[in-house]
Amino acid sequence: MSGYIYYAIGDVHGEIEKLDELLTYVREDARRIGGAHKIVYLGDLIDRGPDSRAVVDRAMRATLAGEAVTVRGNHEELMLNAFRNWDSTGVYFWAENGGDETIASYKRVNGDYGDWREAIDDEHIAWLDKLPVTFQDEERRLVFVHGGIDPAKFPLCSDEVRMWTRSPKFFDPGRWPKRAETEGLVVVHGHTPTSDFEPHVNPRRINVDTGACYGGPLTAVVLARGAAPRFLHAR
Repeated sequence: MSGYIYYAIGDVHGEIEKLDELLTYVREDARRIGGAHKIVYLGDLIDRGPDSRAVVDRAMRATLAGEAVTVRGNHEELMLNAFRNWDSTGVYFWAENGGDETIASYKRVNGDYGDWREAIDDEHIAWLDKLPVTFQDEERRLVFVHGGIDPAKFPLCSDEVRMWTRSPKFFDPGRWPKRAETEGLVVVHGHTPTSDFEPHVNPRRINVDTGACYGGPLTAVVLARGAAPRFLHAR
């Protein structure tokens, strides 16, 4: 695993055209530099953008083929909660946070059966339900996660933290306590759109959520052993 060149892609949010463009850049870059590579989707494949279904299908098929790894984001969690539970609060909360666009993308392909659940592909739900919340290369001290970690508790921090955190204690490397568990650790994440639509890098974390669904680019960070992080963008 440690020999891979990783291409970690930030929050896609249904932006299928940007994703397809970015995947073209990834393939070209991987051919240019050679060596085995792995795509890592950092969650929030869905919601807000125009074609969440197509994005899920791309990521799912690449992951099942062993070409990619996908971690669960908070928006996948919102969708799964709405799908499983019939209480209106969970459904409305998801819908207000971009779920309506996701439902529409599924209905365009699979038909409108009244109950939106009938339009969602069974294999998509089954795959999303099994997604891990973290992918880790322990040898290279890389952690891929949607939201972040609790540096005082890692690796024992909760799934909720990993999908949802925006804690200043995580964002500021100066506030990380000195612990063997996080020594040399770099966390690659999305979830919090950067204000300038550029990736943010510090010694502890790399944020590649560059606001693709808000007019920013879709970004991937390229992580090769012994090399500084590089970035690819689809605008």
